[in-house]
Amino acid sequence: MPPSRLKALVVDDEKAIRRFLRSTLVAEDFEVFEAETIAEARALGESAKPDLVVLDLGLPDGDGSDLIRPLIALSQPAILVLSALEEEARKVQALDLGADDFVTKPFGVAEFMARVRAALRHRVQMQGGPSVYDDGRLVVDLGKRLVRVDGQDPKLTPREYGLLHQLVLHAGKVLTHRQMLQSAWPDDQSADVQALRVHMRHLRQKIEPDPETPTLCVTEPGVGYRFQGRARG
Repeated sequence: MPPSRLKALVVDDEKAIRRFLRSTLVAEDFEVFEAETIAEARALGESAKPDLVVLDLGLPDGDGSDLIRPLIALSQPAILVLSALEEEARKVQALDLGADDFVTKPFGVAEFMARVRAALRHRVQMQGGPSVYDDGRLVVDLGKRLVRVDGQDPKLTPREYGLLHQLVLHAGKVLTHRQMLQSAWPDDQSADVQALRVHMRHLRQKIEPDPETPTLCVTEPGVGYRFQGRARG
């Protein structure tokens, strides 16, 4: 019996964008549903149980971010937010609410599908995927709390390991400054973005091939960080 097709829900009030996204996703063998409003998206979320939601934030009947938690509660989909360059605060809010990633308009097919694949991989990982990252140089075993760089212990501090743990656990997903602060400093309300940057700099010095040009723990300007290492195999 052939595997069932992944279901995608596209939520956008612009017909041209919906048409573009539909054709792109159908070409990748998704079954696609469309909604123009929050009300339509809620109904389709309940009936279709999508694996992926592509969500515009500016909808005629409200803020698209209000859909994020209800949709996650229904089917745990990967959620990719469509945003404009000037919507930095709204992107951060959407990520804090549980969206996996964002793509900034205008965008092309290659960039869009790369974000889709990363968001879907993240959802699989969060539902019991591999707990070991190994790219041949860096090994992070989340179950054993073990880190090796070229076979050697990089001697991470507990805070540095905590940050790396969260980044690898959510590989491919953007983690906002707020999410990382809450994870690494759960009981310290005085910790701020500057403290986070200092610890990230120290972490990069210990695990990056070139700390001045990081390729593993990359910065999403104004938003947070993303782990984008490529495991072998």
